[in-house]
Amino acid sequence: MTLAGLFWLWEAAPSKRQTALAGYFFGLGFFGAGVSWVYVSLHDFGGMDAPVAVVATALFSAVLALLPGLAGFTLGLFRCKRTILFTLAAPALWLLTEWLRGWILSGFPWLALGYAQVPTSPLAGYAPLLGVYGVSLLTVVSAGLLYLFWRSGDRVLWAGIAVALWIGGFGLKQIEWTQPTGAPLTVSLLQGNIAQDVKWRPEKALGTLQIYLNLAKASSSRLIIFPETAIPLFYEDVPKDYLAALASHAQANGGDVVFGIPEYAPIGKGAYYNSVMTLGSSLSQVYRKSHLVPFGEYIPLKPFFPWFIHQILHIPLDDFSRGDEFQKPLQVGGERVAMSICYEDAFGEELIRQLPAATLLANVSNDAWFGNSIAPQQHLQIAQMRALETGRYMLRATNTGMTAIVDNHGRVTTHIPQFELAALHGKAQGFTGSTPFVRWGNATVLVLAFTMLLLSWKTMRH
Repeated sequence: MTLAGLFWLWEAAPSKRQTALAGYFFGLGFFGAGVSWVYVSLHDFGGMDAPVAVVATALFSAVLALLPGLAGFTLGLFRCKRTILFTLAAPALWLLTEWLRGWILSGFPWLALGYAQVPTSPLAGYAPLLGVYGVSLLTVVSAGLLYLFWRSGDRVLWAGIAVALWIGGFGLKQIEWTQPTGAPLTVSLLQGNIAQDVKWRPEKALGTLQIYLNLAKASSSRLIIFPETAIPLFYEDVPKDYLAALASHAQANGGDVVFGIPEYAPIGKGAYYNSVMTLGSSLSQVYRKSHLVPFGEYIPLKPFFPWFIHQILHIPLDDFSRGDEFQKPLQVGGERVAMSICYEDAFGEELIRQLPAATLLANVSNDAWFGNSIAPQQHLQIAQMRALETGRYMLRATNTGMTAIVDNHGRVTTHIPQFELAALHGKAQGFTGSTPFVRWGNATVLVLAFTMLLLSWKTMRH
């Protein structure tokens, strides 16, 4: 409905400047509400003064809003019929600027419109074919059809096309793109609920270790997963008897434990990683986070901004090194698990590098950085979309929530409420096979969007 309102503003705008401004101010409201949690991360846990955090959050939203503004400006170049403008040109331009946001300056694909459709909307049925950006595209097409229904005399036509689009999505949801393999795996996802402001205090480390050891020992599951950096020590500093206890318990269960931990790797001048390691019945393995958060996990243009992290923000472990882009799935609990850490799962085309070999997806995160904001729910929606795109279960282990098991249709089968100390015990089914998105990634939807733009351009009135 709000997009249909934006289309009304775009059609009424007398110039490209006005269409750009309409898109920009729409984006300002969209991102101002959607990423308001940035303030919580900067002020509540990053130590930034409140006025500075407000300004930083506003500037972040203002920069992101440039892309809807760009879509509006570019739309102003088209002189098409209303029907072409809002069913082809506008949806394609929105999608391309959304995709651009997902990779420019390392990418921020949060708040892609397609996430709002998971898992129950019929449009979610297109996710295994076109991914989240394809669902975004069809969401904007639906808004265009709604606008035409409102503004055009031929309402039966536009309503019929919209119904056909959504029925098509419903039909696609009935297709099983992947196939189950083996028996369901018993899993335990641990939520330690360690407050962010005490997580890295040295005097709290032993207590944190004990919390997770107790949760792990209470589990009889073949696969036990800790959250991101659940162990607040470098691997080399963890007591050996602690690691031995974890390994022994996992072996007694006939499975493995997967735990998030910072890892120091003295290669060359030395480097440290945001890592996941395994212990238990399988050979010990490591996954190192590759897609890092700018200013949170590494400092862009480091020679020019060292003061930013150390004097403006107070973030521990602020200069991680990147893991390899192409890493193999972890072989644990009898399954092959495609791993991601924190917001790596927002990059669907990167996650599918581990597929179709992987039979399960897993994400470990420390969403305590977001506090009691909307971000953890948004992050869960992202995980649900990854399950839909790949046709596989997604296991989410988080520090403070939302810890959940998501099935291959993107539905949350069970979860732990936020801010509770608990373990989530359940089962996850492994799957094999490839969805079209796993095979082609974002290429299909990008070709579709450019084709829509080309068709729009060819119909322009000269």
